Amino acid sequence: MAEPRVPGEQTSELALPCGESIAYHELDMGLRELECSCGDSHAVVMDMHPLSRFVPEDLVSILDHVVDTTDGLPFGTMHVMGMVLEEYPDQVVSADASDDGTVGFSLVWMAGFSARRLHEIVVELIVELMEHAVSHADNDHAMDDFEAQMLEFDVSEFVEEYRTKRDFEDEYDTPA
Repeated sequence: MAEPRVPGEQTSELALPCGESIAYHELDMGLRELECSCGDSHAVVMDMHPLSRFVPEDLVSILDHVVDTTDGLPFGTMHVMGMVLEEYPDQVVSADASDDGTVGFSLVWMAGFSARRLHEIVVELIVELMEHAVSHADNDHAMDDFEAQMLEFDVSEFVEEYRTKRDFEDEYDTPA
């Protein structure tokens, strides 16, 4: 039975896509995946997690330089998670903890799929973003070159290699 609350009252309870729920106070800032009581693993992303969790720092720098965000913030995790949320609205939930001084993050997202699957989705969406940008280039050969390179690019293989090179067990999530 749901507990009555005052209208407008903030709650730290996050209803997961699987139907379970968790209080975001229970999430550690270094957590990247939650083993849920439903039996599945759910990806966990917080606003302070760097975009380099998913792609190399040099690509993050390029994206930040070329992507014009409407909020004036550097292109990063928040923007990518917005893209994921737009593509998978029924599989991603989020909570705004910006008024909660007891946690070390402002935003948290949890997905109905694993951290590895989220990683693949993020890479796929970034490739789509890059493809869109290249399609607007004045260079007629840029799109052909990009498409040729993407034919050789395997998202799953990239994610596997990237995750192997990174130390995802380290709370600081730095390159290995």
